[in-house]
Amino acid sequence: MKRVRLPLIALAAAGVLALTACAGDGGDAPDETTAPDAEEMTFDEGTTMAELSEAGTITIGTKFDQPLFGLFDPAADAPVGFDVEIGKIIAGKLGIDEGSIEWVETVSANREPFIENGQVDIVVATYTINDDRKQVVSFAGPYYMAGQSILVLADNEDIMSEDDLVGQPVCSVTGSTPAAMLEEIGAEPVLTDTYSNCLEPLRNGQVVAVSTDNVILAGLAAQNEGEFKVVGEPFTEEPYGIGLALEDTDFRMWINDVLEEAYADGSYEEAWNSTAGTVLPYVEPPTPDRY
Repeated sequence: MKRVRLPLIALAAAGVLALTACAGDGGDAPDETTAPDAEEMTFDEGTTMAELSEAGTITIGTKFDQPLFGLFDPAADAPVGFDVEIGKIIAGKLGIDEGSIEWVETVSANREPFIENGQVDIVVATYTINDDRKQVVSFAGPYYMAGQSILVLADNEDIMSEDDLVGQPVCSVTGSTPAAMLEEIGAEPVLTDTYSNCLEPLRNGQVVAVSTDNVILAGLAAQNEGEFKVVGEPFTEEPYGIGLALEDTDFRMWINDVLEEAYADGSYEEAWNSTAGTVLPYVEPPTPDRY
């Protein structure tokens, strides 16, 4: 089988770019790391990795409205956040620098269609892995374990846990696992397309809370200091994965390798500390599921 060869020194340079801090999220830029010794990396011809490397570009779907994870920065004309940095790490290992990444805004409801239709190569967008989604797309990871929680007005003392949401109007996002969970626990979901669109209904009393993953809520609270607070303990587990085309096993396994390398060499922790880590504590990442 023919193989495509790429010098690792080029990949290492791209990896340094991938660790640049997200200034829009308020973090300081991490120091540059020393590139490893040059050696040769190979990809089998016909694999997604070889095709993307040869093309020199990758299209990544991510959120544009999620502080800390994926938030569009007009000054940079690109999204910034932890998910964005994970995407850059993957691109860097393909020899693709961040300037050659095409970022596509991806909301909860269109993540699977964008992958199925080939509009994106991967999705890194606070994307919970579950069995229903695995019927239509594949997942690498998980690379982070979140949990569903509750955002309320800062002066609200009535809602302390998911039990207090029963029979109450609660905002979430169409096509998300938190929206489905709200129905399951007996709340009255009020759905929109992005979590940022939930904030005005919360302010004016149309809903009593916003519910989604704790890390997303923490970002919204940090962005609107003094207005909101996160209450209660997480009541689900939300393993964040990287979505890609169904049954592209080679690509999925390769991304899992990249994640494990990033855990080991410190680039994952640096990406966290420069973005979501400005608000949230660092926790050890989960082991990728090589199903």
